[in-house]
Amino acid sequence: MGDEFVHVQEWAPGYSGYQKVWEEAFWGNPGQLVDENNWNIVTDIHVNNEWQQYTRSNQNIQISGGGTVQLVPRINNGQWTSGRLESKYVFTPQAGRRTLAEARIRFGNAPQANKRGMWPAFWLLGDSIRHGVNWPACGEIDVMERVNGEWSAFGTVHCDREGGGSCNEPYGISARTGLANDDWHNWRVVWDRTSNNWRDQSITWYLDGNQFHRVSGNSLNNEAAWRALGQSPVFFILNLAIGGNLPGNPDGNTWDSFGNMMEVSYVAHHVSV
Repeated sequence: MGDEFVHVQEWAPGYSGYQKVWEEAFWGNPGQLVDENNWNIVTDIHVNNEWQQYTRSNQNIQISGGGTVQLVPRINNGQWTSGRLESKYVFTPQAGRRTLAEARIRFGNAPQANKRGMWPAFWLLGDSIRHGVNWPACGEIDVMERVNGEWSAFGTVHCDREGGGSCNEPYGISARTGLANDDWHNWRVVWDRTSNNWRDQSITWYLDGNQFHRVSGNSLNNEAAWRALGQSPVFFILNLAIGGNLPGNPDGNTWDSFGNMMEVSYVAHHVSV
């Protein structure tokens, strides 16, 4: 079931001025599911008019054997299936410090004409959604979303309330960055809570260490919304959606299998020292 070659695993790197607090490096044998002590394998979510059914099958979610996890779209009798993982690990960006969250990701090498409807994402959701707070008031930080194999991706925040609000829902506050290829890239957000003034705190997005988006308490101008995004517990999500409101739907040229996978080498959380 593995990809055409095996990736040589790297542990999440360390960064000067930061301490690594948590990481998932997806070790295991080919075809295994992820460690369910660390991850919820989610199957019962249907949002955004997406086409896929998320499953627990190792046809859709598998450890590669090379220290990665592969989320692989499949189609059978007209039904698309895919994978979604949500971390049981929860963390709060620390007051007085910078907090870094990062994943190393690559995509399958199907030609762009064969990627229509693909919607891979790496993001964080406010843990309050698990405790009765509705979206978007829970806060959502999309570190990376890519649609239809376009040679760009974007980072976004969602917050406050539907129908406008401080985060311009349902669209959110977003910025794009160019993407040179489908190969391995590092996607990162950094919360900066070194100021005790919420207006001066920020979240900044990076692709391979290059900044491409930033929001701050001041730019939101809403303390409750900022608290949800920048000062409250969050958890990681990795998923590969198919079709729906953002990319539109797959067509007869859309490939399934590894050509349209999302493969993740690690997910990590660091805090400044």
